[in-house]
Amino acid sequence: MLKHLVAIASQYAKPATFNGYIECGHVAAALETEDGSIYSGISIDSACSLGFCAEHAAVAEMLKEGKSVIKAIVAVDASGSIIPPCGRCRELLSQLSNKSKDTIVGVNDTTQVTLGQLMPYDWKKERL
Repeated sequence: MLKHLVAIASQYAKPATFNGYIECGHVAAALETEDGSIYSGISIDSACSLGFCAEHAAVAEMLKEGKSVIKAIVAVDASGSIIPPCGRCRELLSQLSNKSKDTIVGVNDTTQVTLGQLMPYDWKKERL
């Protein structure tokens, strides 16, 4: 299910450095909404820790289009290997929609789980 998203994210996982303060593209993410739209994003790392994750960038692109339900999401490193979302990203994904617990998340190159499986004890009442 995630193969097409891995291919898209891998196109953008190209590390680059700008002026010694900003690096980007060490991680790229792609997500698919429930209507089949695809959004992508890259990570940004700065010298003063003001960067953000690739998943956040992809979610921002999706939200610009007025969508909030993610069917599947994957992040890859520069080698094209799937990496799991960090805690901050998991929390963002969980708050987007009441359907978020059903979002398919790539954990590694051979494992995909639902966000509900990744976060079984979510703090929000509608999930308990």
